[in-house]
Amino acid sequence: MIGVVVPAHNEEALLKPCLIALAEASCHPLLDGEAVRIVVVLDACDDRTGVIAHAHGAQTLSVSARNVGIARAAGADLLLAEGARWLAFTDADSRVSPGWLAAQLALGADAVCGSIAVDDWSEHPQSVRDFFRATYMDADGHRHVHGANLGVSAQAYLRAGGFPPCACSEDVGLVDRLIATGAQIAWSAAPRVVTSARTAVRARGGFGDTLVSWAAN
Repeated sequence: MIGVVVPAHNEEALLKPCLIALAEASCHPLLDGEAVRIVVVLDACDDRTGVIAHAHGAQTLSVSARNVGIARAAGADLLLAEGARWLAFTDADSRVSPGWLAAQLALGADAVCGSIAVDDWSEHPQSVRDFFRATYMDADGHRHVHGANLGVSAQAYLRAGGFPPCACSEDVGLVDRLIATGAQIAWSAAPRVVTSARTAVRARGGFGDTLVSWAAN
């Protein structure tokens, strides 16, 4: 089966559309009916994130790390133990496209690094939006790494040793490990994900924090 991991810290405001999008992607005809299991890793949540996850059919796993690397790894370990052959990762403030999982698998690689798009720039000045558009490569051959749009085969993930226990850039750490083990990585714009540009960030040093830093310059 295919496993999907969504780390979450107090994401009651944004998790529902994330899970609705994942449910649609899980039913894509090109998956040929293969089972898809979605795990929301509740990292020190004290809001209704878990309730929302259960209401939309997702499994939950609770940790108290406040560390996205640990949270992603915990979700991956659970799904591997349940027999996942492919692991896909996104974020609670993101919405995958209906063909997201199918596109990852169709690339035939050990791992897939996808690009992202932003749907709402209202929390940022125009200069941030302009800088993103001028510098971000949303096309095949990019070299972006986003935890919101990442996939890896179970075998490649295990060979690489999984995510490092980092509070930030855990996705980059995993990809570095994959490269070190000789994994074939597809740098592709085919798997589509829309993510938020919120300023109330969950992971310091992540995508949201980067956008905030651009506004300050």
